Amino acid sequence: MSYCRQEGKDRIIFATKEDHETPSSAELVADDPDDPYEEQGLILPNGDINWNCPCLGGMASGPCGEQFKSAFSCFHYSTEEIKGSDCVDQFRAMQECMQKYPDLYPQEDENEEKEKLSKDLETTPVEAAAAKEERGSS
Repeated sequence: MSYCRQEGKDRIIFATKEDHETPSSAELVADDPDDPYEEQGLILPNGDINWNCPCLGGMASGPCGEQFKSAFSCFHYSTEEIKGSDCVDQFRAMQECMQKYPDLYPQEDENEEKEKLSKDLETTPVEAAAAKEERGSS
């Protein structure tokens, strides 16, 4: 016998094997064409920031979400001549928060950047052509 009970904000549903043998009769609700967050992109038609935009990659809801929202909002609404120059404190707070969660917000190490740069420089087209000539002449 299946039944349902409420515990605080949670509803617990117990279902029997027989309940699962019959196909579901649930109907999916069609998407609301007037949903202001659907397919709107980062900035909504009214100029507000769409914090649900997948383009933010969950940054607005992670452990540093409030700091991210504060910094991003400051930049978006900044009226300074150098846009965002009045938001340094908010971006610093966001960076400090992100450094507390290196697994979620990996930082590229300066040494890794230098190694990548030196590898890129090692294989410049001029050097590659010179190496090819040397192999051809020997």
